[in-house]
Amino acid sequence: MRFAYGTNGFGSHRLDDALAVLADLGYDGVALTLDTVHLDPYAPGIAHEVKRVAARLSRLGLRTVVETGGRYLLDPRRKHHPTLLCPPEEAARRIDLLKRAVRIASDLGAEAVSFWSGAAPAGLPGPLAWGRLLSGVETVLDEAGRHGVPLGFEPEPGMFVETIAGFERLRDLLDGPRLFGLTLDIGHCRCLEPEPVPACVRRAGAQLVNVQIEDMRRGVHEHLEFGAGEIHFPPVLAALAETGYGGLVGVELPRHGHDAPNVARRSLDHLRRAWATARQQTPDAAGPSNSLKRAGHGT
Repeated sequence: MRFAYGTNGFGSHRLDDALAVLADLGYDGVALTLDTVHLDPYAPGIAHEVKRVAARLSRLGLRTVVETGGRYLLDPRRKHHPTLLCPPEEAARRIDLLKRAVRIASDLGAEAVSFWSGAAPAGLPGPLAWGRLLSGVETVLDEAGRHGVPLGFEPEPGMFVETIAGFERLRDLLDGPRLFGLTLDIGHCRCLEPEPVPACVRRAGAQLVNVQIEDMRRGVHEHLEFGAGEIHFPPVLAALAETGYGGLVGVELPRHGHDAPNVARRSLDHLRRAWATARQQTPDAAGPSNSLKRAGHGT
């Protein structure tokens, strides 16, 4: 079980400092959100900066996934805007970001690029929303195929695709492309999925290419430190092991940057204890690595 921490939880730190803190704490990797403060994909000299960050990750022994949920990266006034469900001329900006993310991920040797649908504009008919989403994802998949980078689509509460069932429908409409997998957020499972969290993990199974983890309460989309919500984590980690998932399990606490080093330390301590308990209860749970892992960059 390899644990990571999201850089969006270190928004008050320089990226180099955040990486050093996480490596010193003993994390195996980072979930690196492309954003205005950390590896801005639109900054001048981004190619040189990506190369430098790749070298630093290597020196620190950190693996990475690339996250694309920067709140105001594309629009300084509207959070997470535009989305893949906007009119084509607006959605093109989101598609461009995701294609940039794929290229950056390739240069970093990242294990996946994670993204979501976004919310549908008010009044948009369902068939048109699905059509826009399919068109955008297919374009990004073309870029992913050129670089061999798996895509992890994340169901997100409040967005057009917010459940595992929605992901499954999208995957089927796309005809199950090889590089299209699932980013599963464990807290979201508790928030709104009808099944218990370990059952959600088993259902996701072989589709997993990225996992985010934090505590959460039923019906409330608020990312909480471990122990502040309602999730019992040893069965969740045991279920992950049973699926054969071999990717990063990344702590997702974007609103805890005011105390990031201490939150990251407590989070890793909690996950290590939960994993030790899970291993004692299900010692034969571990299986083969997920087949969607990028060749040469798996576990």
